[in-house]
Amino acid sequence: MTVLVIAEHDHATVKPATLNTVTAGIACQSGDVHVLVAGANAAEAAAAAAKIAGVAKVIAADSPSLAENLAENVAAQVLAIAKNYSHILFPATANGKNVAPRVAAKLDVAQISDITKVDSPDTFERPIYAGNAIATVQSSDAIKVITVRTTGFDAAAATGGSATVENAEGVADSGKSSFVGREVTKSERPELTAAKIIVSGGRALGSAEKFQEVMAPLADKLNAGLGASRAAVDAGYAPNDWQVGQTGKIVAPQLYIAAGISGAIQHLAGMKDSKVIVAINKDPEAPIFSVADYGLEADLFTAVPELVKAL
Repeated sequence: MTVLVIAEHDHATVKPATLNTVTAGIACQSGDVHVLVAGANAAEAAAAAAKIAGVAKVIAADSPSLAENLAENVAAQVLAIAKNYSHILFPATANGKNVAPRVAAKLDVAQISDITKVDSPDTFERPIYAGNAIATVQSSDAIKVITVRTTGFDAAAATGGSATVENAEGVADSGKSSFVGREVTKSERPELTAAKIIVSGGRALGSAEKFQEVMAPLADKLNAGLGASRAAVDAGYAPNDWQVGQTGKIVAPQLYIAAGISGAIQHLAGMKDSKVIVAINKDPEAPIFSVADYGLEADLFTAVPELVKAL
C-alpha cells in the first residue's frame, strides 16, 4: 500500500517540515508517497506539494471548514481517505501533534510518536528519556499513524517532482470547535525551526533587558533565529515561542550558539542534533560542554559583545 503525508502549509506555500516528512515517507518503502493538502483556496500549496521530489500524487481537499486547520476537521479529512494507506505520516509539529492522536484513536491503532529513523516498513526508532535512549518500536497495525521528528530526516527537494494533483471533496464542519482568533508574533528574524543559525540565551543573562542587549546584536549580525532555554523563558526574559528544548521547539540548525545555558537534559533534547554547537559558559562543569563542538569558558557579558565586534 501507499504512504500518506499530511502537508503542513499556509494555503499558499508548503512549510519545510513537510519536506522532511516526505523523506520519512519514502524511507517506509511501502510504495508510492501521496501528500494530502487540506485547506481552503489552497491550490497554490497543492501545486507546490506536487513539485516535491519523490511525491507521486497530491490530494487537494478544499473546504471552508479547513481554512483554519482545526484539528477535528483536518482529522475527519484524513479519516475520509485513511483506508487507502498503510502509513499516515504527520510532522511532529504543534499542528501534527494535534491531529495525529485523533486519527489514531478513530482508527483504533497505536500512534508511533516522534520517529527519527525508519528501520523497515513496520519498525521505527524514536527517542525516549529526553533523547538519552533510543527505542525501537515495531507495529503490526494495518494502518500506522506516525509523527515524524523532522530533525531526524533530511528535507526532500522542494522542486524536481511532477506529481499529479487530484481533487477530493472537503469535509463538512464537525461543529466541535470554532476559530475565535489568532495572535501571531511577527519578527524579521528567521523562525526557529527553519533557521540555519540559532543564538540562544539562558538564565545567566539575568533580565529581559540584558537578554535583548547582549543576545539580539549577535543574532542580528548572523541573521540568526533567537532562542532561549526554558529557565530563561520561565523567568520572563524571553517569550514562549523562543523556547528550545523538550517542552519547546526541536531544532537542528547548521550552527547553534548557546550563551549562559548550563545544558539541562531537557534543553539538550531540543538542540543536540545541531550540526555545530558552540557553548559560552563560565562554569567549566556545565553539561552543555559535553555536547559542544566548540566551548568557550568565559563570562558571556564579555565574550558575546567581543564576538559581535569581531564579526
